[in-house]
Amino acid sequence: MEKNLCFGLMRLPQKGDAVDLQAVCALADRFLEKGFCWFDTAKPYHGGNSEEIFRLAVSERHKRETFKLADKLSQNMLQEGETPRQFFEKQLERTGLDCFDRYLLHAMDAPKIAEADEKGYWEFLISLKKEGLAKSIGFSFHDTAEVLDKALAAHPEMDFVQLQINYADWESSGVQSRLCYETAEKYGKKVLVMEPVKGGMLAGLPEEAAKVLKALHPDWSIASWAIRFAAGLPQVETVLSGMSDQSQLLDNMAVMTDFSPLGERELSALEEVRTILEKIPQVPCTRCGYCLEHCPAELPIPNLLGVLNSSRLFGAEPARGSFNWYARKHKPSECLRCHACEKVCPQHLHIPEYMTELKESFE
Repeated sequence: MEKNLCFGLMRLPQKGDAVDLQAVCALADRFLEKGFCWFDTAKPYHGGNSEEIFRLAVSERHKRETFKLADKLSQNMLQEGETPRQFFEKQLERTGLDCFDRYLLHAMDAPKIAEADEKGYWEFLISLKKEGLAKSIGFSFHDTAEVLDKALAAHPEMDFVQLQINYADWESSGVQSRLCYETAEKYGKKVLVMEPVKGGMLAGLPEEAAKVLKALHPDWSIASWAIRFAAGLPQVETVLSGMSDQSQLLDNMAVMTDFSPLGERELSALEEVRTILEKIPQVPCTRCGYCLEHCPAELPIPNLLGVLNSSRLFGAEPARGSFNWYARKHKPSECLRCHACEKVCPQHLHIPEYMTELKESFE
């Protein structure tokens, strides 16, 4: 199966509090120049601006035949009284396109699947494909393999499923990367991979783990191991990666150009790394940002959880500078413990408890 690299537009370079459009244009241009073509966006990304950033950086500056875009029906973003068709048409307008190459139901779990069943969202996607407004259809997924099995059995018309797959979560009882992958394989569905580097966490391994990988391939970046693992799975067609600077872009493109999968020695090394990581308790936040718009205290939750992980790996003092920066407007002690963030978290994290830990460590 052909292996594609997809430029995810969820973690773009920023200048202050805004997306750095000039930097995004430079990244997109380099990506397309090297023969890559896939981009991925959704309405919730970057405070609702990701789709328009795509239009400004790509669709208004490049010929339509040179790029492909995946967008999503984010059920929780529909306004009261707004139909999926109206939501979809606004997305076409924001991206400057007349059709999407892929269209997905977004971040599906058991409750959202039930809602999609009740409101006819699956049938809506099928109608888009029949009308030529979406060339292929599927869904991104955050739940158990059992839930995925039921969804794929009930909706064989879906062309693909997008799964959270990385070597750290491969045997995770919560994420169930391997079990979900095997379920998609059972139904013969193409797999798109999200969070291959686990929100960047697998790019900054603890020293003990990094030494294992560097001993085998000193010229490989630590992050590239995660991309190679995900792309090497037979059923995987596309790996999404959030690339926010030129070094990340060049590294990912180098891996995916004339791609070759990991061998037995490399896979054994990753098993050793996974054993090391399992001994260090970390918050499995993927920095998707779904919690941000639901936090009444406006806490920068993913960034703060990243600080917490850094402090667990390297100690509080090395992480203090990052904490001071991310907490400059709102501190963890401002958490209202309303649990609104937990209700939308795909990883089902108990975020208020982590805010308490941060408060006790840093404030």
